[in-house]
Amino acid sequence: MIGEATQSGGGRFARPTYDVPAESWAEAIATAKREGFDFFDWLSAVDELPGGFTLVVHLWSTTQKQGVLIRAEIPRSAPAIASVKDVFPGAAWHERETHEMFGIGFTGHDGMKPLLLPDEFEGHPLRKEFVLASRVAKPWPGAKEPGESEHTVSKRAPMRPPGVPDPNEWPK
Repeated sequence: MIGEATQSGGGRFARPTYDVPAESWAEAIATAKREGFDFFDWLSAVDELPGGFTLVVHLWSTTQKQGVLIRAEIPRSAPAIASVKDVFPGAAWHERETHEMFGIGFTGHDGMKPLLLPDEFEGHPLRKEFVLASRVAKPWPGAKEPGESEHTVSKRAPMRPPGVPDPNEWPK
């Protein structure tokens, strides 16, 4: 296929997984399609601080009755990769969502208008550095560190992410 495969986790649901260079992303997916992986299932990303992002696509073969994962690493400093909407038109929606949530650009995809967030929204909410205001306004109920729970006293002062003002100072 595209090189040497590893096996994803998942026991009986495990899939062959191919790691490809970012510059080979679109060609690897086109090759997989030519080799019988004719059904586009999904595409998304994982924020791998501090290095960047891992882009993942899941394809399915309707004749072989098996799936395959293809992954590419994208640096945080230049989060862009070739679009595969010309190979699988259904990827257009997934690329738009991944762009909106992670800030990853897809070259060759010119319709990157927002899907889920309002036009005035700033930032990319699935990036790990994105500050969730609700977590600042209301403390997280779960354990923050090993051994810390609602039944023990915290050994450290609550911390706010950098740049987020104290909720008591927010305008009313």
